[in-house]
Amino acid sequence: MRVLVVEDEEFLAEMIAEGLRRDALAVDVAHDGLTALERLRLGDYDVLVLDRDLPGLHGDEVCRRVVGARLLTRVLMLTAADSVRERVEGLGLGADDYLSKPFAYEELLARVLALGRRARPALPPVIERAGITVDTARRQAFRDGRYLALSRKEFGVLEVLMRAEGAVVSGDDLIEQVWEENTSYRTNAVRVALSKLRAKLGEPPVIETVPGHGYRIGGTA
Repeated sequence: MRVLVVEDEEFLAEMIAEGLRRDALAVDVAHDGLTALERLRLGDYDVLVLDRDLPGLHGDEVCRRVVGARLLTRVLMLTAADSVRERVEGLGLGADDYLSKPFAYEELLARVLALGRRARPALPPVIERAGITVDTARRQAFRDGRYLALSRKEFGVLEVLMRAEGAVVSGDDLIEQVWEENTSYRTNAVRVALSKLRAKLGEPPVIETVPGHGYRIGGTA
């Protein structure tokens, strides 16, 4: 799942981003409204965590443009205001959800994950295929009942491949959905993550390489 965090308080933005990354989400950060729109134009994000009071371009206008462009990106609006009127205004702009500051990180994470599920074709929170079980809500994975101790990137790669339901996923698609925008040498990072993931999944091999096209989970659901 890819998330764009737009917050002009840099410390808070990084706190949110690092928390979401620890929970296996790919996160980019912007600190003003104009940069946010540029990121949205270039990237395919599942969820936009959007502060309302932004420099350059107000968060309200960013939300209007996201909704007007009919992007699939779901919008979670943040604000220091806690009045009913403010919440109604934010939702009236087309935001999908609304969270007042200060907030508990656990609540933010739960709302982001819920919105991310709405941004994609509907799939159950627990995905099973070829003996592999991925619990997207608990961020846990198993093979034939054996718990897999995966890093957040390995879990992200496995989740994307499982969601594809046997279809081929290109390396570029994995980069787009799992890695942050500023990651260096991302193609090599995909190979490394896949190598480690395959080792943890064990025998028989279940991730197939389709030369010139990408990767897929073999077997049947």
